[in-house]
Amino acid sequence: MSPRSIRSTALAVTLSLGFFPGADGAQYSHLNPTASTISFTYNQMGSRVYGTFGKFVGTLDFDTAHPEAAQAKLAIDLNSIDSGSEEANTELQKSAWFDTTAYPVATFESTLIKDLGNNRYQITGNLTLRGLTREVIVPVLLKSDQAIGIFDAELVLKRSDFNVGAGEWSDSLVSDNIDIRLRMVAPQQ
Repeated sequence: MSPRSIRSTALAVTLSLGFFPGADGAQYSHLNPTASTISFTYNQMGSRVYGTFGKFVGTLDFDTAHPEAAQAKLAIDLNSIDSGSEEANTELQKSAWFDTTAYPVATFESTLIKDLGNNRYQITGNLTLRGLTREVIVPVLLKSDQAIGIFDAELVLKRSDFNVGAGEWSDSLVSDNIDIRLRMVAPQQ
């Protein structure tokens, strides 16, 4: 290899490392709620149901070089639920379900973040829903698309842990396991 080729290769490697998140650390501090999504699926009477929450706000302080110092918060407007039908949306706001008159917002606040390697993280935090707070563990995959960080997470919540769907709905008509998917988008700082 000629000296010129070695310099060109070295420059290419240096430039690519400089733009690769994790090489020196990438910082993310603002969630873009317009590009982000919160969705859920569950089984109801043998059918799979899909829904979303349309309004939420979040704060993020995340540096890939120091993930253990990161913090994340999320507040979800439970009245913004879209479960595919107006009748279901109205029912889910009632006292047997989310009771949005008394508890209009669900919140999540991180307490511990672990780096699992390969852009995977484990975020432990407190989820508060219907006035009940439970610790949840959220596995997250961070994907980088140019200067944008995409935090993808999937977890399963038990609605019974938060007394959601009590009374006549506590039987098997609606599954206790609710699959949650989060896709939080944040520009790199």
